Amino acid sequence: MQKMAELLGLRDECGEGTLGAPALAGSCLADNRLNLDVYPDGCRRFLQLFKEQQGEVVRVEFLRLSSNDCLLDTTLDSLPHLKHLKSLVLKGGHARDEFGSCQHGSLTSLPPDFGNLSCLTHLDLSFNRLSTLPNCILHLPSLSVLLVSHNSLVTLPEDFGRLSKLTFFSAMKNQLKDLPQSIGELSMLQDLDLSENALELLPEEVGNLHNCTELDLSGNRLLNIPDSLANLKSLRRLHLHSNLLVTVPASLANLPNLSRLDLQNNCLRAIPAEIQALPFVHVRGNPLGETEPSLQADKSSTRKLKRLFLASGEGSFTVTSEGCRVVLACGIHFYFPPGAASGPLRIHFRSLTPDPQWVKLRHHDVLLSAVLELQPHGVQFQQEVQIWMPYISPQTLHQHEVVVRTFSGQSWSDLRTRVKRKRKSKKCVAHCCVLHFSWFLVVSRLVQNECKVPAEGTLLFSSVDPNIKVIFPPGVTKEPRSVKLQVLPVSAEEIQEITANAGCRASPLLYLSQDSTVDFLKPVRIQLPLPPGVTGLNLDQSRLHILHGDLEGQTWNDITSEVVLEFTHLYAVFEVTHFSWYWLWYTTKTYIGGIAKKVYERLRLYQVNFIALQRKKDPEQVLLQCVPKHKVEPVLKKLQDRYRGPEPSDMVEMFEGEQFFAAFERGISIDMDRPDCVDGRLSFIFYSHLKNMKEIYVTSPVDRKGQAVKGQQLKPRWDENPGPLNGFSFPPLNLGNAETGYLTQANLLSIARRVGADWQSIGLNLGLTYQQIERIGYNNREDLNKQILDMLFSWAQQNSEDPGCVSKLIAAMKESGRQDIADEVEAIIELGRQKYSESIRRVGLEQESSTEDSAIAMV
Repeated sequence: MQKMAELLGLRDECGEGTLGAPALAGSCLADNRLNLDVYPDGCRRFLQLFKEQQGEVVRVEFLRLSSNDCLLDTTLDSLPHLKHLKSLVLKGGHARDEFGSCQHGSLTSLPPDFGNLSCLTHLDLSFNRLSTLPNCILHLPSLSVLLVSHNSLVTLPEDFGRLSKLTFFSAMKNQLKDLPQSIGELSMLQDLDLSENALELLPEEVGNLHNCTELDLSGNRLLNIPDSLANLKSLRRLHLHSNLLVTVPASLANLPNLSRLDLQNNCLRAIPAEIQALPFVHVRGNPLGETEPSLQADKSSTRKLKRLFLASGEGSFTVTSEGCRVVLACGIHFYFPPGAASGPLRIHFRSLTPDPQWVKLRHHDVLLSAVLELQPHGVQFQQEVQIWMPYISPQTLHQHEVVVRTFSGQSWSDLRTRVKRKRKSKKCVAHCCVLHFSWFLVVSRLVQNECKVPAEGTLLFSSVDPNIKVIFPPGVTKEPRSVKLQVLPVSAEEIQEITANAGCRASPLLYLSQDSTVDFLKPVRIQLPLPPGVTGLNLDQSRLHILHGDLEGQTWNDITSEVVLEFTHLYAVFEVTHFSWYWLWYTTKTYIGGIAKKVYERLRLYQVNFIALQRKKDPEQVLLQCVPKHKVEPVLKKLQDRYRGPEPSDMVEMFEGEQFFAAFERGISIDMDRPDCVDGRLSFIFYSHLKNMKEIYVTSPVDRKGQAVKGQQLKPRWDENPGPLNGFSFPPLNLGNAETGYLTQANLLSIARRVGADWQSIGLNLGLTYQQIERIGYNNREDLNKQILDMLFSWAQQNSEDPGCVSKLIAAMKESGRQDIADEVEAIIELGRQKYSESIRRVGLEQESSTEDSAIAMV
């Protein structure tokens, strides 16, 4: 590991030499920082540094280590010697299990003399296994920032208020049930995050945090909050969403600096008028004015079932054979009838952001909800479990229907769904019944009609347009098969606008599918209405075309000459044996396939505008939002009290679920530390009915004389998409050259499958910076395979023109201890050289002398 040894001043794997103190100070300890959390064996490296270069190490002021390291306990004993330490990060989450999920670190305590670090101001112990806060932390006299999120803390010490200099405290995602009264003694505290815990009440002393500007109590079990919160005169943002609040004190309306009050997803049936009048209060998800909501249950059961209300901080609940009703903070309801579970069963749930790489929408589908995952997967219930999922109403979608879609682990399928709109809250809910749990989401699809085709034949017609019929004659099949029919109406105005040809007309689009791969034994008869304005009386048959499209609508073939067309006054009738898209066109054009493809694609596109608004109280904070054109004015009106900005950007067109990048014009730059920022561009995924919103901080290298950043300078930049590659899209890659041997894109994929948890070390040895590695890890934090691919192909893109890049890759594998992969790469290269030499010999171009080389070159 030569390069890494040079970086850290350590002996290499073969024990060859060390670098002296000057090299160490110049490379690893620049600015008294030591970042070792990116290395799988970072603790070993620290211990070796501490042994060989102790004089330099004890002067370290900033230290980062991974608490997933097996040598963590040994390393902890050395930390109290770092008397100058100001910032210490001992986070978990750097390792992943076999499914790619982050693993919490092994940290459960700290050594007692840890409290002697008198200079320590910043301590991050997130993603560990702390069940109690180590007492030594209370003895750190300078501590101002403390993060213990994603642990297992049940309570905080009674004398927690001893941390008198604390300005920031985050304990989100723990199991805190109460708070000590001494928390009110944290007089300098400005930011307190206690979200996603199990708090049921707050002490009155919370009202003594007079310097607190942001308080996050969301995702708990709070039934009420103390009146003393009205004493927090510095408070700007108060997050109380996803609790069980039934009331809030009206005195909150008197807080002079409050700019955001989030009360969403609680149990509030009434809100004081003083609070309702606030322009920045958010109250969605509350049963305002409603009586006790009821879930449809088994009417034959007269016994009242247990009812569970869960806060967002909880990720599981237990179901017994007695059954129960469950209400999640996000509004999802469950009904487990008695006997559904044979015994106690722990149900785990979580909400996932939709990723277009695995949430595969069909053409003309619209996503209406996030993804709900329910575990354990595949467990069979004895009776159907009912699920109610809230969704965003697709008010602008006609000829569509809402369904719940589920993922089996291999493919998505639609469930029989009923929809309901609550009269008072006007919320929409999709209801389905299941016998096992997996992943669920709500989509709007084209209206689907289906039937079972028996051997004696049947008739299927469209409920969208009853004039569209499919007739199955007797003997059409031996075994019954299921057939589905969908129709997409297309108006004459849409056709004319897209084609710019008033003479072009088309019938509704017809899509047919079946559950069998075998064609029908007899032709199936299809009836389509003639295009608008065309009748059997004025029909010119030479202008009529029947088009057959593939499943993706990429190619449209004119099959008019291959079928027998019959006409009535209103309809065209023809026969087929194969199912797919069918479209009837009436035009003077002779080649209609390209026009149909263009029209089909445009029917799937949304006209979209970007909105860039700056916060009035903080001009450098900019809100970016991607909004369908018809929603721009309502969104601007809603945000105008807190934001100001110019007219929206130019209109662009996007598909549902399309990824794109946005960037500012010259002179404006985005904070590059954002993990979703690559080369000054921000990554978005557009869903027409979900929020496509991000808040960023921008900086400007130009002197604007106090002027705020102009939102109209946001410009989308579009990347060509040559096709997905395990979740990434890149142009074709060939590393090396024909003579020395190529590494192709397929070769890199094969290498990626073997990298595993060593990807960070390999990336560093390839020359990627620590910040690049950290960004890649954050962007793909739920998927180890994507981390590996992102690292490997990012490097390949940057070095594709370097003739020595393959040698660098081999060296990096060796330096990272992956001789097996290095051998594989060398074998691939050697095989490429042999093939190249053989091809040269076959065509008689074997180079035998330098003279011949010159001659060939001259030719």
